[in-house]
Amino acid sequence: MDAPQNPAGAFEPEKTYSRQRREEFIATIESTPRLMRAAVGGLSEAQLDTKYRNWTIRQIVHHITDSHVNSYVRFKWTLTEEHPTIKAYDDGKWAELADSRSGDVRVSLALLDGLHARWVILLRSLTDADFERSFFHPESKQDVSLNAALCYYAWHCRHHTAQINWVRQQNRW
Repeated sequence: MDAPQNPAGAFEPEKTYSRQRREEFIATIESTPRLMRAAVGGLSEAQLDTKYRNWTIRQIVHHITDSHVNSYVRFKWTLTEEHPTIKAYDDGKWAELADSRSGDVRVSLALLDGLHARWVILLRSLTDADFERSFFHPESKQDVSLNAALCYYAWHCRHHTAQINWVRQQNRW
């Protein structure tokens, strides 16, 4: 069976963001390190090198950490600068680097633990006005509010965890 593009569903941006909805997104970010650790728990090195579409499980774990480090920095820039232009990066090229292709996932999981703990502290400190602040994304040529970025990264958490769980389910691991 071909792996689905979006096992957790396609990303759907929201039109408005209530405090309650933001708290749901923050709770997703808060729980992701635990859920990601459970998704890869007990997998052998060979299983970690099993592909889901174009990337291995190992690369997915490293990718989510790389991506969220970038996002955390983008949030900080947006909160401390006036409408910054963020730095885009090629996540496919990052995934091909040696640390992503063969690195120990426990290192990225540990980084994800600390990163998400810090990010959640920051997110819970923000006001409604803070979430309206935005950055400019040079690839999409769009302004992105922190509300929209939070919505996207909550989905991103579910998306990649679901990919790993899909591989496990298909292989009955």
